[in-house]
This record gives sequence, C-alpha cells and structure tokens, in this order.
Amino acid sequence: MEVPPHISVFETPEQLAEAAAERFVKVANHAQESSGRFSVALAGGRTPKRVYELLATEGFRNRVEWSRVYVFFGDERCVPLDHAQSNYAMAHSALLSKVPLPAGNVFRIAGEGDPTEGARAYEAELSQFFAPVARLRFDLVLLGMGADGHTASLFPESNALEETFQLVVPTKSPQEQCRITLTLGALNTAARTIFLVTGEEKAATLSKVLQRQSGSLRLPASLIKPNDGTLEWFVDRKAASGLQQFT
Repeated sequence: MEVPPHISVFETPEQLAEAAAERFVKVANHAQESSGRFSVALAGGRTPKRVYELLATEGFRNRVEWSRVYVFFGDERCVPLDHAQSNYAMAHSALLSKVPLPAGNVFRIAGEGDPTEGARAYEAELSQFFAPVARLRFDLVLLGMGADGHTASLFPESNALEETFQLVVPTKSPQEQCRITLTLGALNTAARTIFLVTGEEKAATLSKVLQRQSGSLRLPASLIKPNDGTLEWFVDRKAASGLQQFT
C-alpha cells in the first residue's frame, strides 16, 4: 500500500504561511550544513507570495544564510519580467529584493521571448548548475494547486504531462496563455516537496488528489511523486473541508 503524503492542516492561511516559512528556514539550514548550499524552486500564486513576504521580515530573514541560497522557478508565464502576472516579478517584489541574495544566485525563466527557446535555455541552466552533483535535485520545491488540479504550469490533459525526456517545456494554460514549466521529471527529483493549498474552492479537488478518488490520476497534482524525497501538504481548514479525517 502506498504511504500517504503527510498532511498538515492550519486554521487560517496566515498560520499556514508562517509554518511554511519556518519549514523553508529549517530545510535551508539543513541543506547548507550538509552540502554548503540550498537550492529551491519557487511557486507563483497568492499563498506562496505570503510565505515570501514573511521570509523577508526580520524574524525570518536573519535566520538564513542568503549568500548560499540558489533560487529557481517551477514555471513562468510568457510575459515581460516586470509584468503583473510574472512569477519572477512577484517573488522579486515580495522576497528577492528584500534579502541579501546575490543576483547571480537567482535563475529566472525568461518568459519574454520565444517559449521554446526559453525552455531550452532554462534546461541548460539547470544542467549546468547541477552538473557538479551529477543530477538534478532541488533541496526544496514549493508548489501550489489550482481548483482544476494543475500545479506549476502542468494542466489537465496537457501534452507536457507526457514528457519523459526534457526537464523544461513550453506549454499553454486552458486560456491559451503561453507558459514555460518544469516537467514532472524535473519536479519529482526534489529532496523535499511542499504543496501550499488554501481556499474552499479547492476542497473538492484536494479531496480527489489526497484520497485517490475516481479521476484523481488525471489531475497533475496527483502526479507529483518524488522519486527519492519527501512530499508534504500544507493546507488550510477550508481547503481540507472535503477530507474525511478533517471533517
């Protein structure tokens, strides 16, 4: 029987964000003690943004050695880097510009050019960064989940879900917006993966994913299964309202 992922339920989104920020600090410190550096792939979205804002506050900022943090992104919209919908712009505003993180330690996905070229370029950056350890393996991947079960820019029925060779591919949202995303093959290499999910509108989908209900295998979030790592879910009470053990 498959071991179920670890689920932590918080009364409010703010409590979830505080716990996620604490976990970020703990994982960063452990990775730096073990290997000298900490690599993290950030997620876009409202819930992760609050985590980033907290990490930039004095209570968290001074507990991380930012010079040894290396920041990547799980996906990006094909928009200019300063666009309101840019995941990089959000992370830069909420966190990256507010901590002593060297500019060379941030590896953004270039969404403003050709999506195919942007995907190839980002895959090359990943390969170069992880070459010294011979394989891609993030210390931490943060993910969100949409009400449709998508994560990063991996959407239901997308051809990107079938990719078994490439680490980064161009794709499109259901609204036909061009995006660039890490594939399942890249995301599932992480040492630790944490989903951050809030809101009642996601309760039904979360229930399908975590309780392996009918149709769950078609949901991209169900396909996040780290090959040799830990998977955790941080969810608020409203998102967890459809889970039997929390009703």
